[in-house]
Amino acid sequence: MIDKQQTIQTYAKSANDTGSTAVQVALLTERINNLSRHLTENKKDKHGQRGLQLLNGQRRRLLKYLERTNYDEYIALTDRLGIRRGQRIVR
Repeated sequence: MIDKQQTIQTYAKSANDTGSTAVQVALLTERINNLSRHLTENKKDKHGQRGLQLLNGQRRRLLKYLERTNYDEYIALTDRLGIRRGQRIVR
């Protein structure tokens, strides 16, 4: 089970920040990790697999946006969350 309030407080930039890109990516990462654990035990859950693919795609799009707009924050967030980055040209 994920604790949304704790995650929001951890990754928020200010007290009222609940929807910044970093917070959204952190929440998606927790949901992805939770669903991945579920799918290791329930291999035949095809609807869950599709949900995981959708969550991964959404997180990938948000990370792509963050990489384009604020590269330093992108690097810090991926390191902090333990997300692998693809081979990109260093700016």
